[in-house]
Formats: sequence, structure tokens, C-alpha cells
Amino acid sequence: MTDAINTTEKESNYQDLDKMSVHELLTNINKEDKTVPDAVEKAIPQIEKLVDAIAERMQGGGRLFYIGAGTSGRLGILDASECPPTFGVPPDWVMGLIAGGDKAIRNPVEFAEDDDEQAWKDLEKHAVNTDDVVIGIAASGTTPYVIGGLRAANAYGIATGCIVCNSGSAVANEAVYPVEVIVGPEFVTGSTRMKAGTAQKLVLNMISTSVMIRLGRVKGNKMVDMQLSNHKLVSRGVRMIMHETGVDEETATAWIKEFGSVRKAVDQFHQNKR
Repeated sequence: MTDAINTTEKESNYQDLDKMSVHELLTNINKEDKTVPDAVEKAIPQIEKLVDAIAERMQGGGRLFYIGAGTSGRLGILDASECPPTFGVPPDWVMGLIAGGDKAIRNPVEFAEDDDEQAWKDLEKHAVNTDDVVIGIAASGTTPYVIGGLRAANAYGIATGCIVCNSGSAVANEAVYPVEVIVGPEFVTGSTRMKAGTAQKLVLNMISTSVMIRLGRVKGNKMVDMQLSNHKLVSRGVRMIMHETGVDEETATAWIKEFGSVRKAVDQFHQNKR
């Protein structure tokens, strides 16, 4: 492999970490973290193409799949799991799959990421098809589980994307819509849960949020379809209804209980005004 492909494995810019004070450790980690948003900004043109492709397919009834191993797989699962409560969408609209299965969410499964056939088997369990999009997440861009999954998806005419932190990687070469966020060496050499993981999380936030807005799951700047699953969210919903309709808190609270949704309550208000 070339140095370009091995950026995430390069030696840290910092030496003798074990001799640093806590203040020095925190300051230097923070210094490195500050470079991540700039790296993400450079990838916005790539992210835009991927978001457009996802939104187009999901508007036609397609779904979004994330595939990854280790930290990358867990980040995909995290983003997918936040979509239903945040945007009120069914749990099968956005799904995260990890090498080694659900056990690997908490505990590493040895060599699971080295199986280049398993990702497609995992996708097939969900009847993945040409209406869908598959995004491979791999900081190194060399994970066989992800490479194999994208390659198979491509063979079946399924749109593919990726989020990687090395340039010219095998994963990016398989993806039709690659996103490469080059964050450079990690503070702890090779520990891609740090800057690379942060970059992946930022990009995932951008992708899912932008797609859901394009799908109409946000009104103005409000999560009108959020699940009202605790007192904090119910209170937020009440405030949103008050702001949108001008009714008092007691009325908004009653509407939340009656309709169970901010969107439904506001829509009913506007219908009654016609």
C-alpha cells in the first residue's frame, strides 16, 4: 500500500504521550479534533452527490443501509437508530449492519470484518434491492466486509456510497458515491475511533439529517414527526404547537394527547382555519 492509503495508520504527530500531563493530553487531543470539521468541509461536494442519490431513491420508496465493522459499524447503527425517534420514520427506513452481527455492537467479534461475503448475506436478509442505497463505512477504506458488500451491491445495480478517511482506498474505489474525509494521523497512532470516528459521525449527521429534511420530515427547523417518548419530548412538542398555532399551553397539551403528533395537531389546526 502507498502512504496515501495508509494515512490513518501513520505515526502520531505527538511523541511520549505517556509522559504528558493530563492538561497536555487534553489540550493536544482537542487541538487535533479541531482539524476534523475542516476536513469534512472539503468533502461537502462528495457528500452532496451522495445525499441527492439517497433522497431520490428514498422518495421512491427505497431504504438506506449502512455497513461497517468495529467503530465504523457502531456509528452506522447509532445514526440509523436515531432516525425513528428524531424523524418519526419506520425502523426499516435506515438500517445499520455490523460485521459480526448484534453481538459486535458491544464486543468485538474476531476476524468478522475479514469476511468479504458476509455483508451481502446480511443485506440479503433485508431483501435489499435496486430502490435502496448501501453506504460502506470504513476509516481505513480497506475492510473486506465493506468492500465485499459494496462490490456485490454494485453487481446487482444497487446505488453505493462510502465514508472513508484515506484517499484512493479500495472501499472508495467500489463506491459510486465515495466520501473521503482525510483527517490525518491519529493522536494515538492508528486509533481511528478518535478523529476518523468523529469525522464519520459528522458526515453521518449531515447525510441522514439532510435526507430527512428533503423527505419532508422537518418543518421550518422543527422535528414535527419526532416520537413523543418521554416528558422532555412531550414538552418540546407542546412548545412547537404553541409557536406554530398561537394556542395556549393547556390547549397544545390537549392536542398532543389527542393527536399524538406535532404534525397532526398543527395540520388539524390549519384545516380548521380554512
